[in-house]
Amino acid sequence: MRGRELHLLGGIVALAALARFATLDQQSFWYDEAVTVGLVRMDFGDMLDRIPDSESTPPLYYVVGWVWGEVFGTGEIGLRSLSALCGTAFVPVAYAVGARAVGVRVGLVAAALAAVNPLLVWYSQEARAYALLVLVGGLSFLFFIRLLTGDPRRRTLVLWAVVSALALATHYFAAFLVAIEAVWLLAAAANRRPVAVAAAALAAVEVAHLPLLLHQRSLNLADFIDDIPLGYRLARTPKQFLVGFDAPGEVISGVAAGLLVVLALWFVWSRGDDRERRAARIGLTVGAALLAGTGLLAVVGVDYFDTRNVLVAWLPLALAVATGLGARHSGRAGLAATVALALLSASTVLFVVTRESLQRDNWRGVADTLGKPHATPRAVVVTPSAAVQPFAVYRPALDPMPDAGVAVREVALVALPVRRRTQSRPEEPPRPEAHRPPVLAGFALVEPPQFEKTFTLLRYVSETPTLLTPADLQGAHIESERPSAVLIEG
Repeated sequence: MRGRELHLLGGIVALAALARFATLDQQSFWYDEAVTVGLVRMDFGDMLDRIPDSESTPPLYYVVGWVWGEVFGTGEIGLRSLSALCGTAFVPVAYAVGARAVGVRVGLVAAALAAVNPLLVWYSQEARAYALLVLVGGLSFLFFIRLLTGDPRRRTLVLWAVVSALALATHYFAAFLVAIEAVWLLAAAANRRPVAVAAAALAAVEVAHLPLLLHQRSLNLADFIDDIPLGYRLARTPKQFLVGFDAPGEVISGVAAGLLVVLALWFVWSRGDDRERRAARIGLTVGAALLAGTGLLAVVGVDYFDTRNVLVAWLPLALAVATGLGARHSGRAGLAATVALALLSASTVLFVVTRESLQRDNWRGVADTLGKPHATPRAVVVTPSAAVQPFAVYRPALDPMPDAGVAVREVALVALPVRRRTQSRPEEPPRPEAHRPPVLAGFALVEPPQFEKTFTLLRYVSETPTLLTPADLQGAHIESERPSAVLIEG
């Protein structure tokens, strides 16, 4: 790589780091992240004992996250910085894939697309396993590409096997990527024995995870995925791969990004040379086979198909797109299309940074607004009930109210917006009619109600402590569509 290209790559990586690290603590932990926080704050042995009953993934991310949290803390910046680092490190991996498969120009295009992709930025700012999955899955694909393009060194095969094993230990869906790569390498190898040994070792790793997988599947922790029609999930994945979850004008931007992808593929087939076409075929075949395999599994009844679970398909598909945009004969048109696609992505990242409606639920804001309880305990009715875990990250003194009740002088009713789909844009937070707020006998509504952009908070106080039970408060929540949780603080 010449100095100019090295400087370009350095600038792209710096942009990726800025997009990921600069706003790490802007958003609150959401439900899944709160589960991670609860795990990594345990003793190491207790955490390992708890993972089988609380997660739907293998344990590698939590082991790394526990060590990371011991060093950097378990707040938003401390814990999420692990994902941000993985997401930033993925950018030079994308470059290396493109450069090895085709050349430096394609590598730079792949890196640029990875740096500002809204979906990759989102999961690089989440304390979950997905950014680590993308990184180790990307490394697996890199060494797979190197093996396919004539790297004869045994060390490359060993490295492929090692990072593939790490991918399998990070997320179960990595098995699709690793299996596709292993079959391809076996078919292409002149000497199949070393590849067969590596593939057998990886199969042993997967078999070792099988008891954990079956146990976690029996708990039905991912059944919420079935609530979303499979056809809708299949259709939204390409859009989310290109422009993320949600943004103003997402239909227009999604269509525009899709047209640019079609243009890139047309560049490959109409202007590409044999090497460029081969690289695009590899990327499209691996990515499409991975999506088809996971989709077929869902059709036959083992349905865990969700965009975040198939993130390892992003890099193979991006290789095909980057090859078209960076092909030698794509010229200025390819460069212009690259800039246009990067700007569409970057605009979505900017929208998420600047608009609360596109961000995670604001439980930190609720906790800060609620303030400290008075000398007597405070009852808190939280809607939805599933939000108790992220709320408790910021209000650790919260506990379920005992059935016998507690004497309190204050009751707080909290409601967050309804989300019809996971990570979809929320509706406006529930607002009780001004003339008909919930009525609590013996308590007076503190005026004015706090109607924030991201939540609703109503406070009630009584002159003397009043015994209330969960049954007394179940009907007092702000909206009846979702179940509420009754908690006590203080």
